[in-house]
Amino acid sequence: MHRRRTKAKPVLRGSERQPNQYVVNQSVDDFLTPTTDAPIRTVVQRPTADGRRVLSEVVSLDPPSPVKRARHQASVITEDLGSLAEDPLDFEPEGINGELYNMELGGFFPAFESSASSKKKRDPLRPSDSALHAFRALRDEYLQEFLRLDGCGDASTEFCPGCNAVDPAFRCLDCFGELLYCRACCVGMHKHNPLHRVERWDGRYFTRASLKSLGLSIQFGHEDCSRPRSAHENFVVVDLSGIHEVAVLFCGCERESEMGLQRVQLVRRRWFPATTDNPRTAFTFRVLDFFHTQTLQGKTTMFDFYTSLEKITDATGGSLPKRYLEFLRSTREYRHLLMLKRGGRGHALSGVYGTGPGDLAIRCPACPRAGVNLPEGWEDAPPETRFLYIIFLALDACFRLKRRLVSSELRDPGLGTGWAYFVEMEPYRQYLLTVTDQVEMSTCSGLAALDYANTKYSRGYSSTGPTGVGDLQKGERYANMDWIFASLLRWIHRRLKKVVSYDIVCQWYKQLKERLANLPPLVRLHVILVFFAFVIPKMHIHSHILACQLWFSLNLLPGAGQTDGEGIERPWANVGGVASSTREMGPGSRRNCLDDHWAFWNWCKLVGLAALLRRRLDNARRESAAQKEAFESFSLEQEERVQGWEEKVAAYEADPQNARNPYEITHPGMTEAQARLKIAEEEAEAVRNGVPALHDVSPSAFVFEGLELEDEQRRVRVQVELKKAGTTAQKIDVLALRRKLSRGITRFRKLQATYTPGALQALARREAPPDEVAENIPLMLPSALTAAERAVGCVASVEHVESLARDAQCSEALQRLRNQLHVKSRLFTYKSNHARHQGANTRSRTLVARNESKIRLHSEKYQAAWRALGLLSNGDLSKVGWPKLRREDVRMMEDPEELTKRQALRKKQDARRREKLDRIRTEEGVSIEEEDEEGVQGDGEEDEEMVVNTAENMRQVSWIWRMAKSFGTDAELEDALRIEWTKARARSKRWAEEVSLLEEEYRRMLVSFEYEAKQWEQRAKDIPVGEVDAAFGEGVIAYALKQAAMYRTLGERAVVTMEEVHHGRGRKRTQRPVPVTTEASGGGDGGGDEGGGSDGSDDESDGDGAGNVPSDEEYFMGGGEDDG
Repeated sequence: MHRRRTKAKPVLRGSERQPNQYVVNQSVDDFLTPTTDAPIRTVVQRPTADGRRVLSEVVSLDPPSPVKRARHQASVITEDLGSLAEDPLDFEPEGINGELYNMELGGFFPAFESSASSKKKRDPLRPSDSALHAFRALRDEYLQEFLRLDGCGDASTEFCPGCNAVDPAFRCLDCFGELLYCRACCVGMHKHNPLHRVERWDGRYFTRASLKSLGLSIQFGHEDCSRPRSAHENFVVVDLSGIHEVAVLFCGCERESEMGLQRVQLVRRRWFPATTDNPRTAFTFRVLDFFHTQTLQGKTTMFDFYTSLEKITDATGGSLPKRYLEFLRSTREYRHLLMLKRGGRGHALSGVYGTGPGDLAIRCPACPRAGVNLPEGWEDAPPETRFLYIIFLALDACFRLKRRLVSSELRDPGLGTGWAYFVEMEPYRQYLLTVTDQVEMSTCSGLAALDYANTKYSRGYSSTGPTGVGDLQKGERYANMDWIFASLLRWIHRRLKKVVSYDIVCQWYKQLKERLANLPPLVRLHVILVFFAFVIPKMHIHSHILACQLWFSLNLLPGAGQTDGEGIERPWANVGGVASSTREMGPGSRRNCLDDHWAFWNWCKLVGLAALLRRRLDNARRESAAQKEAFESFSLEQEERVQGWEEKVAAYEADPQNARNPYEITHPGMTEAQARLKIAEEEAEAVRNGVPALHDVSPSAFVFEGLELEDEQRRVRVQVELKKAGTTAQKIDVLALRRKLSRGITRFRKLQATYTPGALQALARREAPPDEVAENIPLMLPSALTAAERAVGCVASVEHVESLARDAQCSEALQRLRNQLHVKSRLFTYKSNHARHQGANTRSRTLVARNESKIRLHSEKYQAAWRALGLLSNGDLSKVGWPKLRREDVRMMEDPEELTKRQALRKKQDARRREKLDRIRTEEGVSIEEEDEEGVQGDGEEDEEMVVNTAENMRQVSWIWRMAKSFGTDAELEDALRIEWTKARARSKRWAEEVSLLEEEYRRMLVSFEYEAKQWEQRAKDIPVGEVDAAFGEGVIAYALKQAAMYRTLGERAVVTMEEVHHGRGRKRTQRPVPVTTEASGGGDGGGDEGGGSDGSDDESDGDGAGNVPSDEEYFMGGGEDDG
């Protein structure tokens, strides 16, 4: 019996067809008659008795899918009962990829439901957007109405509805209604709406008119001015409705001093003057606010926005007033004033010039601040809760934010540089003048930040990027980073412990104490290193050598929780959209622009912090429970060893500089050189004991010569594959390698006559291909012989020597494979982040290809040694001691974010499949066997060789990263168990810390909001009401009280966010009564990160793992409540 695969004419589902035929066409008619899931039909062919003909018989088989089999049973039961219910209107894509069934439930066909199901079935013929579908049929109607609006419509062309004047000819596009008015009524109606767009009917069509041409003059100051003073005759105002030429009158009567200067009169009507004296141009607050929001949220450039206003005014390219340069200046001034206003400088007696460094920056409400959100006595907290009062700091550079050599500090000074996020510019610049080029060598390979510090990468640029925040001139020089770091530490309490993350911290922290002490007096610091911990961000650490991964890992640092240290990367991604604009700006304009964007980023983080903490906390509690259970189970299995291991970890955490690192291997596997030395010593001992030598070349030298030839064969194969004989020179190189290899094989054959004569007999029986090259010739080491051949045709000691050598090969090849995979990660990071222009990219590709060849060599060496050990043990793999290395095992440490998302998606898919099975059981009365459940849940048979991956903080990584040897000496076994236990302990501890940190950050957030509210209330109280103008006093107090109310509203929202019960995405949330205290008292756990909150997952999906890189919170800036 066999199955015939054919490609016939198009056959639809409802027609008779042979199995596995490709469906190439469908029509709507085929979908209108739903069919049940029919059994599979196959064809059995039998020859006749005379052997001249073949008889074909169609045989029905049950579907292999348990779900489809259940459907078929349910349809049979339904037919027997005479039910008229029809199956859902769906189909299976049998022609897609030539596959008969798709077991991805919920993929191509909807979940099976009976007609009695309460869940409404989705019609596959129904459009996804019903409103758009209805619009298609009404396009003519809409088009007619659009054209109707170009005429007078229902408006009377005989009498003005305002005064009954004849021949009304003017209408307003911005007023409600389409009535025509006379000139006088139109002007009178727009006395308080002077920027509306007006059209004039000339008897045939409407033409654009201006209110100025109709006689409208806009009076500023007060309406009943007896002596108005005209502004410039070509006064221009820019609004969202376009660019307008208007007639402006200023107050010039006896109340002029009360009304203020011209610029003051404009501002009081929410028009921002482009110049301070005799302004000719103004921009409405509305257009400035709209652009401000657009550039912060959408990174819209000033040029694109202003060009859009020109198109709105006249899209035909007509002559318009040019006010682009005025728009640039006014926008810069306006957002600077907004930052001063939101920073409370209008309430300070010292005013704008009393603003100090960092006064306009938005602080993270979750980060610890002494005197703001920390409890009394936090400095003397017990050791077990001291980690609550850690502040996480991050250093990094963004090389996208370069600035070309345009303008200068004298021509373009900043408006308050150093008042927000940049360091004070002048002291910083004077310090850098004293610093010459630094050659900062790295002992950790692959650190591109140091490679670019003094290269032509910065050629043609004045600044190669801001950092935390200060401009760099030539890469990440230590001088720049030291000043910026010291400037930051000035505002942090000295007794707070600082965890400093930096992608090259392994080099930068060396001699840091001495360098900080030698800085200028403004930022000079004498740091106490006991209050500092230096770490490498979790994504970057895989680009470092293994020693760095042990010393600077956040996963192993007590108190770190699930902080990933990558928080500083997120604002870089957000602000990257303005890099093309800031590149051409002057130094002051650029710093003001970046300060504004970072303020907006911080504000968005602030308003979304409660939701972020809630997602992280829910996930941390789940993962903490899982890691605790796994750790306790492991500890129970190793109960007799746990106490000693715990003491070692405690000693290391108390004094990491002097105690031995418990996470480090102390008994590494034997290398080939060590194995060779050990065997040579054994042979020398045998000679001293009187055992005669068979040859001048010892057995160990014979075996290791064969292994070296094997290595050489692998190298030649890789070279041939890489080079592909592309040029004559490369062909000569390959031929030379092959000649050298052939000479070595000839020498080895002579030694085989002494030590393995059975190998020569096996080679004599082999038929070699005529074109066989040297790298493919079998060497026939003892492992290549059968057990019988080794017994009679091999010296006994040689087999023992090869076994020891192969074991050492596995150990060394695995270690080198790990190193090359780390190098691969570094190269990819280097190339994606730093390689620019064709030359750098070509060099990067060359390095990657060279490294790939090394990975290939080491993996093949391990695989060859593993096979040899299996053969030497006569096929008993349990005696090998090393796992098999498969292709999918050879991979880098994977991105925690992607792995966590994959794990969460897998859980959701399993839940949906389980729900489908339960529904089939209950609604159709069909039983599904246990093995079928597994088939549905697994969505088909998965490759047994595949390895499930998760992040290091929830990890089951590829075995090559956690494998020593499954058996060996007692010390090696103890080493492997200790390392695995200490890492399991660290995971459990870090997740428990994460829960405590998030709870403490939530408490600190509420306290910080209340602190800010009280600060604004105090500002309102400090206003000397009787000593200032009444209108000003009223406004300044109103703004302060509004800001106080806003912060209290944020706190109330945070409480609601943390209390509500989540029922899953798309479902209504309910509230739960959880008491929340906003008192700055002890309890909870602490530590914020560099952007607010410990670095965990910020993904939208609930439960995606913490400790990974989050996405930014998308929030709009709203009026006076926006601090960004």
